[in-house]
Parts: sequence; C-alpha cells; structure tokens
Amino acid sequence: MISVEEALARVLALGKPLSVEPVPLHRARGRVLAKPATAALTQPPFSASAMDGYWLHAHDHKAGAALRVIGEAAAGHPFKGEVPAGGCIRIFTGAPVPADGGVVVLQETVQRAADTVTLAADLSDNDNIRPMGQDFRLGDTLPAPRVLTPRDIGLLASMNVAQVHATRRPVVAVIATGDELVMPGETPAEGQIICSNSYALAALIEAAGGEARILPIARDSEASLRLVFDLAASADLIVTSGGASVGDHDLVGKVATDLGLERAFWKIAMRPGKPLMAGHIGGTPMLGLPGNPVSALVCAELFLKPLLGVMLGVDLTPKPIEAVLGEAVAATGPRTHYMRARVEAGVIMPFRNQDSALLGIMTQSNALLIRPQGDGPRAIGETVTYLAL
Repeated sequence: MISVEEALARVLALGKPLSVEPVPLHRARGRVLAKPATAALTQPPFSASAMDGYWLHAHDHKAGAALRVIGEAAAGHPFKGEVPAGGCIRIFTGAPVPADGGVVVLQETVQRAADTVTLAADLSDNDNIRPMGQDFRLGDTLPAPRVLTPRDIGLLASMNVAQVHATRRPVVAVIATGDELVMPGETPAEGQIICSNSYALAALIEAAGGEARILPIARDSEASLRLVFDLAASADLIVTSGGASVGDHDLVGKVATDLGLERAFWKIAMRPGKPLMAGHIGGTPMLGLPGNPVSALVCAELFLKPLLGVMLGVDLTPKPIEAVLGEAVAATGPRTHYMRARVEAGVIMPFRNQDSALLGIMTQSNALLIRPQGDGPRAIGETVTYLAL
C-alpha cells in the first residue's frame, strides 16, 4: 500500500489540461476562464455623481453660499453646456458631471427656494463623485485561470465582454459495477440494493466543472464490463465504483488490464477507501473507486476532484484546515483515517459510527477529520486538521 500523498501525486500525473473553447458569457458561470479577459471600455466611462444633489464648481463650495440652478442632469441625460461661476445644476445618481473640478452636495444638506440653493454652514469634504475609470480602464484584464462566479460574470458584462475562452469541460464516464445493483426508481429483488454511487459521483463531477455521463451498470461478468468500457471509449476520464477488490467477483482490474490498463497503483494506506485503483487505458485516465458509498465519495473528494482540476487548469485539491477536537479520538493504526465529522465555531466533533456504508452520516457531515497514519490518541482541546465538505 502507498501513502495518500504518493497516491495523489500519481493521480494528478494522469491528467493534463484540456483544450480551450469560446463560451457565451451567459453560459460561462462555473466555467474555468483559460485566457485573461480584456476590458473593451473604461468603467465608469465618465465621472459621475454618486448621490442625488447639486453639482457646483469647487470654488463655489463655501458655507452659506447661494447658487442659481441653471439646469439638470440625470442618468442617460447629461447636462449640455457650461456652468458659470455662482451657478449649479440639479444632478441625480449616475449622471455625468458637467466638468472636472466640481463637487456634488447632497440634496438634503441644502435649502432650495425657486431656482436658488443655499449651502449649509457645515460642509462635507466628500465630493460625492465617482471618477472616470474608478472600477477599471480600457485594456485592464480579469486574470486566468479562475472558476467564474456570478460576480465575475457581472464584471465581465460591464467590461463589454460577450464571450470568454474557457477550458473544455472534461467528459467523465461513470460506471457502477455489481449484480446487486439496480437504478433508482427500480424495485430491488431479494439481495439487491439501489445504485447510489453513480448519482453521487456524477453530482460531484458536475459541481467540480465536469460533464458526467452515467453509463449502464456493469454486471459481474467480463462480457458486461467490456461492453460498458466500450461505451466509455470517447470520455476524457473513466470512473468506476466497485469491483476493485480481490474477491472472485471483483473483475474491474482484470478486465481493465486486458483492455490495456497501465496501472499507476492499487491499494492506499487510508480508510475508508483502501481498494483504489488508478491508471491509463489507451491514454484515457481511469480511477477505480471502492464500492462502499462513503469510501467512493471520500476517494472522490481526495483524488477525483483534484484530477478534474488538473484537466480544467485549476487547483481543486482540498486544503487542510485546523480545528479544536471536541471529543477524544483513539490512535489511528497503519492507515490514515478520514473520519466523518461536523465543525461548528472551530470545534470538530467526529461521528462515533464510521461505517463506510452509511450515507446518512455522510450527509450530516461537513468535514473529514484527518487522523494521520500511525498517530496516537488525541484528547479534547487538541488542535487537529480536517478537510471541508
């Protein structure tokens, strides 16, 4: 068995960045920006009022000054002309200011009578003007790579960027194996269970930026496995769950090897998830995940998601976070243990039942407490590390 760290390094080496494609901006949320996006204009394109009030020359900004209102400016309707000394214009938020070197005084701070406004005795030092180019200027860029958020989309739209160059989404073939499995919505026969792994893994893949294709369940025969592997031939990545152990019915490794699998490793010193297999089939990366639902999901968080990151050109490897133990834990033994846990207010509480078949506890968890290989018992109050879920 190899360590988690060595296994991750070998998994990451299986992938390579995918090609880049143009994507319309309204379809770009969650996509990975592969090339910097360049602003096609300056924002704001002019100096504009930040408040509703009155614009006047700075030299007229004097306590108690009386000024004549000669016009008005609103958003989309600038004032055209010059404002003379001793004059001002009514101005609304977002409207262009008529000249440089002016001040906007708030409407609630002046007294107005007919076409005359009188400034207050106590004046603000704030000019209440948003200067041209305060947000960004023509030619400024949004750097890449980055996973585009709704905030980024708003910025890109204001930069007048109609489409971006994004990394192609990796197509991932998801294969569940086993005679005992039936799809959700079907009625299990005696001894059968519902296939949850394909759906959980597909959701994780989609959330990470990939495109999941759930293939038919591969039954416990070489012919069935070969058929489903053939269906996965066009994918960028093949992910299987189950059949990677050493039982008489665990045929994934044998069939994959017959199909040309170049195995990077098999078996990791971790729990849950010891029987993890990885390699290449005909140049396509493959991950063989355990069949137990929790084991499959934990391995997907630790290895599948980071591999997708390599293909997308971003770092999706989970980073350890520190917390304080809220309950004592025993020594770990020869394998690193990723315990389902909850973190609240910096205190982590591992669940007492860590059975790798219990998805209900996985759903209640928001963290994986990392218990390093060979680590001794830990007491309440000690600092430990975890991975956020």
